[in-house]
Amino acid sequence: GYRPVVEIQFDGFVFPAYDQIVTQLAKMHARSLGKVKMPVVVRIPYGGGIGAVEHHSESPEALFAHVAGLKVVSPSNAADAYWMMQQAIQSDDPVIYFEPKRRYWDKAEVDTGAIPGPLHGARVVREGTDVTLVAYGPMVKLCQEVADAAAEEGRALEVVDLRSISPVDFDTVQASVEKTRRLVVVHEAPVFLGSGAEIAARITERCFYHLEAPVLRVGGYHAPYPPARLEEEYLPDLDRVLDAVDRSLAY
Repeated sequence: GYRPVVEIQFDGFVFPAYDQIVTQLAKMHARSLGKVKMPVVVRIPYGGGIGAVEHHSESPEALFAHVAGLKVVSPSNAADAYWMMQQAIQSDDPVIYFEPKRRYWDKAEVDTGAIPGPLHGARVVREGTDVTLVAYGPMVKLCQEVADAAAEEGRALEVVDLRSISPVDFDTVQASVEKTRRLVVVHEAPVFLGSGAEIAARITERCFYHLEAPVLRVGGYHAPYPPARLEEEYLPDLDRVLDAVDRSLAY
């Protein structure tokens, strides 16, 4: 059947669009007692790092992840960008597909005949033993760069690409944290009430007796997104994530 794909730019149009997504699209399946399926994909470009105006650089994924009935995903690389879109379109649930704008220019060979992993499964993209870094979308590449820098100092960081923000694959994150015993969550969105807070709480519950340090979070500040010339002061960078790694290892 027909499976619509909607694209939203975060400007003056967002408010009526947000209202329709959270009050109608997310709830129709439940309101119909399961009789009406909602195979709709909503594409939302998000994130900063490209010098855009502040209203187009925000990361509002937590707003949608908080709404029951919505699936929320974000790819970090070319292969996932292709396959996760195909899987989202095939889903009978409404999927909010967050596209990190700073990764639009990343290129890679994509095997269109491959069998993709589950849409809502996290993936370990770098093995390590000392600290687990969890990220999604635009921050996965940064965390890989952090792992490279840490390796020069003899530290082996494990990087987990969350891929799905709702639902979260806590099992994969838990398995990694039980191995490394430390966790740092990284996202562009503000740390206050962000998705990292939910991950920190759940992993603390699941891994309390394994953790050697509190779960730390690195993200944007609890302030309006700044003008483009100041965004690098707002966004997480290599030094801020490395500082969190150092603090975690200091316990």
